[in-house]
Amino acid sequence: MTERRLGYRWTICALLFAATTLNYVDRQVLGVLGPTLQRELHWTESQYGDIVSWFSLPYAVAFAFVGRWLDRVGVRRGLGTAVVAWSLAAIAHAFARTTAGFSAARAALGLTEAANFPGSIKTVAEWFPRKERALATGIFNAGTNMGAIVAPVMVPWIALTWGWRAAFVVTGSLGFIWVIVWFAIYRSPEAHPSVSAAELAQIRADQVPGDSVAVPWLSLLGKRQTWAFIVGKLMADPVWWFYLYWFPKFLDSRYGVKLSQVMWPLIAVYLVADVGSIGGGWFSSALIRRGFTVNRARKTAMLTMAVLIVPTAFAPTASNMWLAVALVAVAAAAHQGWSANVYTLASDMFPASAVASVIGIGGFVSGLGAWGFQRLTGRILQANGSNYLPIFMVCGSAYVVAWVLIHLLAPRMERIR
Repeated sequence: MTERRLGYRWTICALLFAATTLNYVDRQVLGVLGPTLQRELHWTESQYGDIVSWFSLPYAVAFAFVGRWLDRVGVRRGLGTAVVAWSLAAIAHAFARTTAGFSAARAALGLTEAANFPGSIKTVAEWFPRKERALATGIFNAGTNMGAIVAPVMVPWIALTWGWRAAFVVTGSLGFIWVIVWFAIYRSPEAHPSVSAAELAQIRADQVPGDSVAVPWLSLLGKRQTWAFIVGKLMADPVWWFYLYWFPKFLDSRYGVKLSQVMWPLIAVYLVADVGSIGGGWFSSALIRRGFTVNRARKTAMLTMAVLIVPTAFAPTASNMWLAVALVAVAAAAHQGWSANVYTLASDMFPASAVASVIGIGGFVSGLGAWGFQRLTGRILQANGSNYLPIFMVCGSAYVVAWVLIHLLAPRMERIR
């Protein structure tokens, strides 16, 4: 095996994958337990929608600032602190008694989990050459699916054995183990004893001059490239969060799938989604190796993903549960492929010193969109008797619209000057 394949940068990527997995386990627990809690605590559809939306609003607000904070304190201290904080917030759900208590716990979780993606993208930009970044992003982003797989495996068993409160405590506590490992082994590439001179040269081989120059935060808002990234996040993230929080409820409402039965449909969706996350990142990287420009490679991959998502609009009309699961699984996989490439757009078009800030701005706007979409979803379902078709129609068409807007805003994906 060559050093390129065994470089220490892939160990760092594995740590990011683990952090993202824990991030999604903690946010997915409520989605898995949603039908159970709704029956036990007598929540309406609107109340459930409002509770899950309170994750999105603080998440959005934190995204506006966490990128700049990470650019200043660095990812070692920043990510470590964030994982401790969101683990405590996840555990706090176990002590909630009212809808207000759950809303407060969701708000704390959203506020603290916002650091994961800006920090991970910044770490990839520091540890990987441009030609490997989409693949590395796809790998760590696959942790979103792994978390969504682990949660339906762990949570029903814990909840049925020890009660739903124990599910929040056990899953939330896993983050403390990650923090110990992170602080023990993470250093910057230049300062890391396990990084050879050859690997460091490979990491820095295609570094663009001026990559470390500070970029004023407000000036980013005037760049078309920033808005292209914002659109890619805004149109896709609310859809993904709809799958996380509402898909178990959709299965319960449409097909009568209860807590003890929900594991296999969710595992199927997110296993397929894992393939999409890594495959989507690999696809654009492979196109670049074949001579495609970065612009053409990223957009070809993203358009492919957008088209694959369209059929999910008809999931509520599926004649049986597994057909609906298959449609959503393909859409989830394509979303993850889309997401891997959208995140990589930030490091393609911006210097490393601004990447976390751009991710933060995009996350802020998409988080606001997700907050509104969750609340609107609850109200639509409350009004139409839990008919999910109009929601899925929006989900199926959003990515094609986003691709067109991205191409108009950044037709050549020029790097900012």
